[in-house]
Amino acid sequence: MPAAAVTLLAALLAAAVGLGPVAGITAVAAVAAGQLSIGWCNDRLDMRRDAAAGRRDKPLATGEVRPGAVTAAACAALLACVPLSLACGALAGWVHIGCVTAAWAYNVWLKHTPASWLPYAVAFGLLPGFLTLASLPAGRPPMWLTAAAALLGTSAHFANALPDIDEDIAAGVLGLPQRLGRRASIALAATLAFASCTVVALGPPGPVTLAGRLLLGVTLALCLAALAAPPVLTRGRMPFLVILALAGADAVLLVLAGHALTVS
Repeated sequence: MPAAAVTLLAALLAAAVGLGPVAGITAVAAVAAGQLSIGWCNDRLDMRRDAAAGRRDKPLATGEVRPGAVTAAACAALLACVPLSLACGALAGWVHIGCVTAAWAYNVWLKHTPASWLPYAVAFGLLPGFLTLASLPAGRPPMWLTAAAALLGTSAHFANALPDIDEDIAAGVLGLPQRLGRRASIALAATLAFASCTVVALGPPGPVTLAGRLLLGVTLALCLAALAAPPVLTRGRMPFLVILALAGADAVLLVLAGHALTVS
């Protein structure tokens, strides 16, 4: 689900910045290849922990898929990501390769450290730059867009850790969410997602539109619901789904921003 969500966000941003059909398809394909490599790399590295935790939703953990096949698929997707990224332009391509490198650094090392949030902030923060630099004429994203994307990515890190946080702690995976605990991670995920929506609503020049105000109200309600949820509802995937809804509202706000997404 995270890989699909990031690819969908990239597609919405590509449409918002005005990428043509060929450039847009190439850029989204690069993002999809990068996300597949990241996801398969993560599953391969977590195979033993997932098996010990009894994860029935992980084919590697259940033995349905061979480890060598996943390793090969991750490497193939990574190799495909490089030319697809560079086909969007040299500068844009290297920016996206930087995004993917940050995510692989998370998988291999940083997910076990208090800096586990950093690759998410870097990768999401650079994603708009990849798409605006791939456009013609190429432009850089405004600072508010980079900040909003970085906030959203950091929020996604805390939300994505929630369903497995207890198993991760037991297995010795001590990123920042695991060190802070479930309740603090929910609060940070919701607050950061709402902050991202606020930046997107208020960042573009001109007054906030009616649709922007309505979506901001929806995101505030979702944020408060996540913060006020009783303990029984904070387990499982519900907090992640709430943050995903916040991210969806964020994406709608980005599309509404349209012409303001690029600085020439």
